[in-house]
Amino acid sequence: MSEESDSLRTSPSAASLSENELPARPEPPGYVCSLSEELVMKAREELQEKPEWRLRDVQALRDMVRKECPNLSTSLDDAFLLRFLRARKFDYDRALQLLINYHSCRRSWPEVFDNLKPSALKDVLASGFLTVLPHTDPRGCHILCLRPDRWIPSNYPITENIRAIYLTLEKLIQSEETQVNGIVILADYKGVSLSKASHFGPFIAKKVIGILQDGFPIRIKAVHVVNEPRIFKGIFAIIKPFLKEKIANRFFLHGSDLNSLHTNLPRSILPKEYGGTAGELDIAAWNTVLLASEEDFVREFCQPDPACDNILGGALLPEGLTSDAQCDDSMRAVKSQLYSCY
Repeated sequence: MSEESDSLRTSPSAASLSENELPARPEPPGYVCSLSEELVMKAREELQEKPEWRLRDVQALRDMVRKECPNLSTSLDDAFLLRFLRARKFDYDRALQLLINYHSCRRSWPEVFDNLKPSALKDVLASGFLTVLPHTDPRGCHILCLRPDRWIPSNYPITENIRAIYLTLEKLIQSEETQVNGIVILADYKGVSLSKASHFGPFIAKKVIGILQDGFPIRIKAVHVVNEPRIFKGIFAIIKPFLKEKIANRFFLHGSDLNSLHTNLPRSILPKEYGGTAGELDIAAWNTVLLASEEDFVREFCQPDPACDNILGGALLPEGLTSDAQCDDSMRAVKSQLYSCY
């Protein structure tokens, strides 16, 4: 970080308004760091997080929210704002934009974000479509395992799967370790058919990728795809144009070569379904974690949304979260792309 940037970090009060101009707000709870010494050092080196300036940086972002987005209904807790600072390497402006995007995404896709709670997604969780493996990778990243073949389209729409993914990400990002280390995605495309793949068209793809890249405070360190059929070439052709180069370079296609997967994810942390030695894949443990968080999600996602159109109405949505009219992609074109892979 430059000296000029460092000097700005030490003067958060420059972004403040006088108390007479601000509505009364409850004082946010104090922050207590839960990171190990090793992770504190990692955050310093990779995220530009300086423990001695951490609370000053949080206050600076809080002041910016109050000044520039007074109508934005958001938590101003230290711990919550830290997620956005870490995700944008303590760049105040980028962290503020990410926070605005985060709320814009939630308002722009009510089918996904309204009434988002574990009890509303019991069918998806029971299907085994997704889970989080019990062991982290060597870098400390939690591993989100996705198995699209477990989804039966006649049972519920694809948006329910997206809701379950977002629910899981929200739970994962509560951990400071995850905020620093990021996550890894393991996607098993075994048995994914053309008819199932056609549900994931450009409109859905752009929205999901827009959220993951620019609307959620999480670091995706790698995406490992296994057992992908030829049809995946068509799926990836739909996804790739919307990926930033950094994210696109973190995709690894292993096919059925589990030895290739094991060069990145050791056998000791993988279930036997993926050539590992960590026992059978268990979805029950993570489902229990989510269902135990019901009250947290009810408070966050199931309350009446106060009017905040003044800020979000003028905010630029992340690329990909455009309106339906701007994204009127033909499903026939999608299927044509997929058929060409055979």
